[in-house]
Amino acid sequence: MKTEFLRADHPVVLEHAVDTLKHGGLVAFPTDTVYGLASLPFQGHYVDRLYIAKGRNSKRAIAVLLGDISQLPRIARDVEDYAQKIAASFWPGPLTLVLPRQQALPDVLSADPTVGVRIPDHPVALALLRLTGPLAVTSANLSGQENTTTAQEVMAQLEGRIHLVIDGGQTPGGVPSTVVDCTGSEPIILREGPITMADIESVLKQKESE
Repeated sequence: MKTEFLRADHPVVLEHAVDTLKHGGLVAFPTDTVYGLASLPFQGHYVDRLYIAKGRNSKRAIAVLLGDISQLPRIARDVEDYAQKIAASFWPGPLTLVLPRQQALPDVLSADPTVGVRIPDHPVALALLRLTGPLAVTSANLSGQENTTTAQEVMAQLEGRIHLVIDGGQTPGGVPSTVVDCTGSEPIILREGPITMADIESVLKQKESE
């Protein structure tokens, strides 16, 4: 497989990325943490290709990224009011919410009745996601290897395994997103990150007083 490499400011890069994804291809692009590797989420055999390209354990769930909160109902159901308040306050940003998933999502994406969902705070990622709708996204690296923060690092690990790399420059890298379980009556942090429980509680208290 030949891996195409295009700069994010190329005049047709987004159109080409959308076309690649619609035909089952894998596209790497920058996010606000590291480079992500994406497929369309509703076709199980497309998602399978993410696991194959990375050499990833197929029992590990893959998160879904959105371009706008209006896309959330396509991915999650029965979203608690507090979860919607948290999302409205911290998205786009380094916060992943674990929510009850829509039945239309393939089991290969998540064998559990839940799915991790996030809106990344990066212009290239948002521009692509607003065109494609939700995408299944995992880190753009071989399983067990270092996360990638440049397009060149993605090519070094995944060239010949994926279809397209969008070069959007260096990503911030650093701390992964905070992961919050929002399937119960109150939020529970599963992975510490840039957004703390104190931040979340502050927002919820403020919303209650409004």
